[in-house]
Amino acid sequence: MEERVQLDKTFKPHWVWAIALGSAIGWGAFILPTEWMAKAGPAGVIIGLLLGGFIMMIIAVSYGILIDKFPVSGGGFTYAYLGFGRTHAYFCGWFLTLGYICIVALNASAMALLGKFLFPSITNTVFLYEINGWQVYLGEVLVASAVLIFFAWFNIKGASLSGQLQFIFCLILVLGIILLTASMLLHPASDFTHMTPAFKPGIAPIAGIVAILAVAPWAFVGFDNIPQAAEEFNFPAKKAFSLIIYSIIVAICLYAFMVIATAVGGPWQQLVAGKPVWGTGDIVSQRLGVLGVICLAISVCMGIFTGLNGFYVSASRLMFAMGRAQILPAAFSKLHSKHKTPYIGILFTCVLCLLAPWFGRPVLLWIVDMSAIGVTIAYLYTCLAAFKQFVWGFESDYLRGRKGESDEEGRMVSPVKKLICLLGILSSIVFLALLLVPGSPSALGAPSLIALAVWTLLGIAFYMYKAKDYQKVPKETLDYYILGKEMPKEYKEGEKKAFAELEWDVSK
Repeated sequence: MEERVQLDKTFKPHWVWAIALGSAIGWGAFILPTEWMAKAGPAGVIIGLLLGGFIMMIIAVSYGILIDKFPVSGGGFTYAYLGFGRTHAYFCGWFLTLGYICIVALNASAMALLGKFLFPSITNTVFLYEINGWQVYLGEVLVASAVLIFFAWFNIKGASLSGQLQFIFCLILVLGIILLTASMLLHPASDFTHMTPAFKPGIAPIAGIVAILAVAPWAFVGFDNIPQAAEEFNFPAKKAFSLIIYSIIVAICLYAFMVIATAVGGPWQQLVAGKPVWGTGDIVSQRLGVLGVICLAISVCMGIFTGLNGFYVSASRLMFAMGRAQILPAAFSKLHSKHKTPYIGILFTCVLCLLAPWFGRPVLLWIVDMSAIGVTIAYLYTCLAAFKQFVWGFESDYLRGRKGESDEEGRMVSPVKKLICLLGILSSIVFLALLLVPGSPSALGAPSLIALAVWTLLGIAFYMYKAKDYQKVPKETLDYYILGKEMPKEYKEGEKKAFAELEWDVSK
């Protein structure tokens, strides 16, 4: 058995918090308030996001439980293996990889979109072709490509550099949103009466709230980047849960601030009726002028930068974990000789994302909409794995706490935690249904479903290609590579009782 490659413990708590928050608050917080208000009205958007954030906190409990016991890279991939074995781990990892990579590509394209608004003379140069109504210019392709290459470069340069810059970007992002909101509220032309009616006329308020609630897995996706970085924590893993909760709370506030800043500037129904390309940009420009636009542009840039950086981290760590488990080629588990970063995963993400700008933003949005499935699948597996711990204990999967008993640390199996994990499972299933059931507020369109089918078929084909070798890997070897703990020699499949009596604890 080859020695297990491990990542250095360099991430500080405030860096990890910034990775989660910065990944959640991306371009959408600045681009989508007008689109969201058209569905639900200002109050409907804020209530929907508040409820969505609360549900994400429920799901986050399961992540906190498992990160504490297994502070290793892989996130949902690791937890799917822990609870249900290698095939489920592959299934979860395959879809989660796509989700992370697509979000990197989308953030890069958002940078080009911002350029179209601020510097059209640069981005709208050298017309190439039109795809689905979107005119593709060489200028925007070069802008998106430059951003992708730059963030790949400094992610390879080291986790410490990445973490430090993420925290700085995140602070600027938070301060920028607070300044924008305060400026809009204090402007003489702004008025809270512009936010009336609170809900979209013509539909039941609950329908609008549900329509916004359906985007919660996408809006708050950044918090699940924390378990991907767990192996690099230089602090106790039990702190991860509080970092997740803090990041979600701040994300809820920042989303709400941007909705309020957009809505108070003028009657929101008039703004929505005009179908602006960027309603928030228009209203800030009208009320705050050049200085407001500069502040908004800096904030958007920080949102894009933190999203790019955060998902470069999570995508590369996920592929590193899958390469170490021998699901992906072994090259993905190699670390840079000097910087000790999983550079192959970073380069792979960069190269794949460099293709995206050539297809236009509408085509990319089809794929990104589909990729939300991958993130939600990871939520479901994580909650199932945590629930399994409390109901049956992981006697077969290495955790000792059995129903009605406590482990060596005196941890009692908590009925409250069992209930929360169960609620997380149900919430994840509901989110999947909202994406897949025709007629739901966020049902995937035909192009996204086609993309999902193609990715699924590719996953099946790759698994069939790798299955023979993958299934030959001894279970004890996978336990060592994925979970980081070599199994005792006395352990064998089917001998659960004997194993439960061993003086062995994975947390040590």
